[in-house]
Amino acid sequence: MGKRVKEIKRERKKERRAIKRKERRGGQMKRMFVRKKHETDLKDQDIMGAFLDKPKMEKHNAQGQGNGLRYGLSSMQGWRVEMEDAHTAVIGLPSGLETWSFFAVYDGHAGSQVAKYCCEHLLDHITNNQDFKGSAGAPSVENVKNGIRTGFLEIDEHMRVMSEKKHGADRSGSTAVGVLISPQHTYFINCGDSRGLLCRNRKVHFFTQDHKPSNPLEKERIQNAGGSVMIQRVNGSLAVSRALGDFDYKCVHGKGPTEQLVSPEPEVHDIERSEEDDQFIILACDGIWDVMGNEELCDFVRSRLEVTDDLEKVCNEVVDTCLYKGSRDNMSVILICFPNAPKVSPEAVKKEAELDKYLESRVEEIIKKQGEGVPDLVHVMRTLASENIPSLPPGGELASKRNVIEAVYNRLNPYKNDDTDSASTDDMW
Repeated sequence: MGKRVKEIKRERKKERRAIKRKERRGGQMKRMFVRKKHETDLKDQDIMGAFLDKPKMEKHNAQGQGNGLRYGLSSMQGWRVEMEDAHTAVIGLPSGLETWSFFAVYDGHAGSQVAKYCCEHLLDHITNNQDFKGSAGAPSVENVKNGIRTGFLEIDEHMRVMSEKKHGADRSGSTAVGVLISPQHTYFINCGDSRGLLCRNRKVHFFTQDHKPSNPLEKERIQNAGGSVMIQRVNGSLAVSRALGDFDYKCVHGKGPTEQLVSPEPEVHDIERSEEDDQFIILACDGIWDVMGNEELCDFVRSRLEVTDDLEKVCNEVVDTCLYKGSRDNMSVILICFPNAPKVSPEAVKKEAELDKYLESRVEEIIKKQGEGVPDLVHVMRTLASENIPSLPPGGELASKRNVIEAVYNRLNPYKNDDTDSASTDDMW
């Protein structure tokens, strides 16, 4: 009997020791998970950039026209500590392509060097390579598509060599979305998760596909290169699967440039122009698309073109609205209008003025109803958001009227506390 008791005690001791070992391993795993998460957060911050206490709302604008096109653009730093976006807008290309035009938006990450270099040199790499030129005369559709692809691969390799010569590899990268417009065709070019769309006959006719690591074909390439997709990122860090630069992800031996963890190869789509139906093209970085869908942005831009022909103003309204909808990223948008773009409508202008007047009167009523003291702007916006306000701009909704509402609020409350103002969208809705 005593022998059996001793055996039972020994077994229980073994079980207790086994439990303690499991608990220690569990603690190590937990610490490892926390450490990995911390490393990912640091990488995230390194790649995406830290945030400001208040957004920088100053805008860079430009506009122009030619070749039957008009364009406007707007870019805003927003909540990011750095502005890493860049853009290109060229009407009339050299070397016999005076009737062609090129527009692009570059969304940089982990620095702005690659985005800046691409905005200055990518077009040259595209139009000057032999694949683009082809034989004598205007390049064919296949020449153009092959030349665009070659131009991307060439500039990526060129930047890599330059970076290595400086003895300190540049870790920045950039997406690129653009259009090359000839008299007969529109070539959509995309590398990364910026996006372009064509509005034809009042509807979204075409839009580029974002290159995300979780996309099946992108994921397959990443895994074939020895990488993984974690938390929808390449190796748990980079949120795009195609980009220019990002040379830390392009070091797999035995793999070509388009087989790496991150590929610099663009997708190129050629679309025959329709003089009667083509209305406008939007090119924008993901800071815009994070908070507005394709149809929403298409509808919003169309509604703005019916109340103003100032394309810079339309683009400014887009970035402001996206900021108020909650975008935390840099924001850049280019709007390219064809001859058949929506025109200013007296009826739409009148409707817009009536809406602004209605909002002004409602803000006054909300403030008066408060009685003692003045309600903060958050309270005003929340009250309006709970109401069924007719005729708000489609796609933009109440966020697109934030500037109107805030202007009235500030006029009626000139001694407001600055803390209740600001462009903060936190808890706004």
